[in-house]
Order: sequence, then C-alpha cells, then structure tokens
Amino acid sequence: MDMDPSGSGGWRFAQCFGDKGDVEDITEADIISTVEFDSTGNYLATGDKGGRVVLFERNESKKSCEYKFYTEFQSHEPEFDYLKSLEIEEKINKIKWCKRQNTAHLLLTTNDKTIKLWKVFEKSLRVVSETNHYEGQRALPPPSLRTHLKLPRMMFQENIIAALPRKVYANAHAYHIHSISVNSDQETFISADDLRVNLWNLGISNQSFNIVDIKPVNMEELTEVITAAEFHPQQCNVFMYSSSKSNIKLADMRDSALCDRHAKCFEEEEDPSTRSFFSEIISSISDVKFSHDGRYILSRDYLSLKIWDINMESKPVKTIPIHDHLRGKLCDLYENDCIFDKFECVWGGDDKHVLTGSYHNFFRIFDVDSPNDVVLQADKSAFKAKKIGGPLPNKNGLKNGRPGGLREAMQSETLDFNKKILHASWHPRENTIAIAATNNLFLYSAA
Repeated sequence: MDMDPSGSGGWRFAQCFGDKGDVEDITEADIISTVEFDSTGNYLATGDKGGRVVLFERNESKKSCEYKFYTEFQSHEPEFDYLKSLEIEEKINKIKWCKRQNTAHLLLTTNDKTIKLWKVFEKSLRVVSETNHYEGQRALPPPSLRTHLKLPRMMFQENIIAALPRKVYANAHAYHIHSISVNSDQETFISADDLRVNLWNLGISNQSFNIVDIKPVNMEELTEVITAAEFHPQQCNVFMYSSSKSNIKLADMRDSALCDRHAKCFEEEEDPSTRSFFSEIISSISDVKFSHDGRYILSRDYLSLKIWDINMESKPVKTIPIHDHLRGKLCDLYENDCIFDKFECVWGGDDKHVLTGSYHNFFRIFDVDSPNDVVLQADKSAFKAKKIGGPLPNKNGLKNGRPGGLREAMQSETLDFNKKILHASWHPRENTIAIAATNNLFLYSAA
C-alpha cells in the first residue's frame, strides 16, 4: 500500500449491510457488537446487542470480494440472575469460528455469562406429496379395493439453513465474559472475564479449568482487571492476557495448572513527566492480537497501537498514535464516558498491516514496516458516492481520503463521539475488511 495521490491506499468501498437510516432512528438491539471472518474468508459473522447472529457468505457470482446474506439466528435471550438480582443482557460480546471439519459450520458465541457452540448446516426439507386421500392438494376418493392402496411418497421441497446449539457452557464465570479464543488444536478454547481465565474442552460443557485467577482475597485490594485474552495461533500451550495496568502477560500451560506465574510480561515504563489523572485509564489495554505467524503481538490502548516482538519484553518495536488530538479533550471524554470505550485492533492477513478504529466512524490502516497509513470513514457518504473520492458531507466539501481531507476532518472540533468504529475483522487471505459502524456493516477492498 504505497502512498497514492488520493491517500486512500487503493482501498475502495465495496458493500454496506443494515438499515441506512439516521443515527437517531437506530434501535439499540440492532447495534453490531462483534464481527468475525472465518478461517477461509468465505464466511463472515456479526453479532448484535439484541443477541442475534447474522452470517454472510461469499458471493461467488461476483468477481470482486462481495458477500450475501446466508442466515440469521437468535443466539442469546435476556436472562435474570435471581441470586444476584441482576439482568443478564443478550448482547453478543464475541464470536469465534471453529475450523470446518465437514459441511457444517461450528461457531462459538458468548454474552456476559454463557458461551454457546452453534452448528449451522444446510438441511433439505421433504414433504409428503402423495397419500391415499390426497394427490398434492387435490382430494381423492377413498380407495375401495386393496389393490388401489399405495404407499405415501415423499417429495423434496427446499433447502433451508438450520442453526442448532450443540453445547452450552454456563455457570463458570462470576464476572462478565469479554474474550473467547479457540486453540490451534481445535479441541479446547479459553474464556476470560475481569478476574479469571477458564480453559474448556469443546466437547465437554459441564466442566472447565481455571487457569488464571487474579482475584485478591480482599476485593478492596483489587488494582487491576483482565481486559483481553487470546491463544497463540500455532503453539497450543501458549496464551496471553492483557490487563488494565497496561501490561501483557504470556503464559505457558506446560509450566503449571494455574498460570498465575507468567512466562513473559510485556510492559513499557511510563514517562513520569506525562503522568496525569487519566494516565491509568488511557493506558489500559482494550485488545490484544497475535500476528498470524505468532511472532508479534498487537495491542490497543485508548490513544495508541503498539506492536511487540514476542522476544522483547521491555518495550514495543513500534508505537502508533491513533488520535493524539484527543489528549486535550480527556476531561470531556471522561465526562461522557467515551474514555472507557474498548477499541479493537486487527492484523492484516499478510501481517504487514494493522487496522483500528476511531471516532466519527473514522478508521485507520497502518503499514507495519513504514510510516504510511490510510484514513477512511465508514459512513453514508461512502455508499452514496460508491467510491473513495466522494465528498465528505461537510461544509468544506473536503474529499474523502485526500491528504488534508479525511486526516484533517478526523482532527476537527466537530467529531461525533457517538459514532465510533470499535469492531473490525480482516479477511485472512485478501485485502478485504469488515467494519462495524453502529448498526451497519461496511466492507472495503483493496487491489
């Protein structure tokens, strides 16, 4: 993605799914809360605050990377915890695909308390077409002789896509589940909440093993929480978890059953001169991802992305500021709670690019090995103009993606903090990205 005159890095708007009405008319339940490509990139899943999962499949009839609706199902329902008098939201926090073993798809979905393993498969419907009383819809006189009796005939009607919950993994988390990650062995997965990480076998739903527990004996002594967790993409014994104290711990399950003693801790010393009331909040890591080869770790805090070499714990190999212009607005962001927003980060399929979101539906793609970056905006101007280069809907008539266009607009005073790109996923084999913008799913592609 070399620098080009338009500043768009060759990225083009491809598709938008979802209601394209105004933000004011959005139903809370329709807001997308997670998005995930499968390992082939042929399928894409989204989960929303209404507990629904929508799957899309690659449209093979199109030359470009386009998707079409595949199926939708209700994954979670609102519940009530009578012991704690707490409502449990149906909102889908994470979706993770398991690798396909046959024609069916298996995917894990979770809300705050319960993880489910769904099997999604095509099923042919057959109906009885001929009996002794009916031929199709036409009534027949009752048979008068034994020789007139005939066996009922079944007829193929249509193919439907069914979704069945194969397993329900419940009652293992006292706090809200924020992460799930399937192991490279495709037999186990981890789930993480604020204080614990549990290890599950996909085939056993009534038993899990607690492998990390940072809960102090006295909760008043609590100083940090777990914010994200992920398995290593190749080594099935290694996983990492990040903390609100801006560190990432790498743990090896071969060391001991309880992985409280980490194998490595990635942490950068804080500069005392920049310390403020907000330092601890903005340094809390909201997401961590291994690169596909497992050599690097990508982490996101409120204002920046960091790339860590797995062999160097003392400091990141690269720190990328995302929206440093917000540093002067931290008071306002604290007042409106935006400072607690959890932005995700994503590696490109080739591990040469990284992606993360910002406010006003801006998102940025960075080149890992050079200072090049692309600023894009997932909003209605994209599909109205149908290409990057359409004018931004603002009074200056700035052009989308032009140097001094989107980059300037991103740093303007009129940012809408209700529009934010928190969730995204990158196609594992192509330059296609899926961006969740409130209740819309945007797809962008680059040559």
